Amino acid sequence: MSPSQNVAVGAHVDSVDPLAHAEQVGAEIVQFFLADPQDWKAPKPHEHAEAIMASDIGVYIHSPYVLNLATTNNRIRIPSRKIVAQHAEAAAAIGAKGLIVHGGHVLKNDDPATGIVNWRKAFLDAQEKTGGYPLPILIENTAGGTNAIARRFDRLAQLWDAIGEFDPGFCLDTCHAFAGGEELEGIIDRVKAITGRIDLIHANNSRDEFDSGADRHANFSSGTIDAQELATLVASAGCDVLVETPAEGQAEDIALIKAKVLARA
Repeated sequence: MSPSQNVAVGAHVDSVDPLAHAEQVGAEIVQFFLADPQDWKAPKPHEHAEAIMASDIGVYIHSPYVLNLATTNNRIRIPSRKIVAQHAEAAAAIGAKGLIVHGGHVLKNDDPATGIVNWRKAFLDAQEKTGGYPLPILIENTAGGTNAIARRFDRLAQLWDAIGEFDPGFCLDTCHAFAGGEELEGIIDRVKAITGRIDLIHANNSRDEFDSGADRHANFSSGTIDAQELATLVASAGCDVLVETPAEGQAEDIALIKAKVLARA
């Protein structure tokens, strides 16, 4: 049972037995991969699919890291469309609430505007082939790269202008935002002004300093962002919250966020 009717708190967990991991750390929602995140293989039916669907634990699926819907490299972009569609279908089959997809980037000498066009093409392709994706695609902000499509929020706004009609979702990663050079103060309102929504927060502290461009998650107690301020921030968003922090401190991170959510209830 969530500490609030509107907010569930959980973690990225091992994909072998997500429910067991959830119980271990006190997670009300979980995120996991359906295939090797560093590979292009299509997902297979999950061994515990029936138990997952019967559980009260909410589920999010993270797409593989290798895909890049924005790139101008067709040898990556076209397979990326295919693998997103495959993972979206597999995620929907186990009742997932959304599929998280990184914003991606274009090559060094390319115009990032081309990457935004390529994102639009991906949604158009899905719409033409299957009538659209079978569950929400949650685009996640990223931490590094000047040609990234979802690092800086001015470019994120350009992306939403291009794809907003397809009703995409948004996943806000606090580590990525901080390390990517976006101030955390007021960030919830700034994101909602662009996207109209935040579906999920990846509540991660940052190992590195502000605007470092480094995507290195840390537990709440050991990162460069004040733990209490970070927990208060994510509890205020009114959406599901997941930690992707190191396993040893996950339970403590979840407990801190739950306490902040309860304090607001």
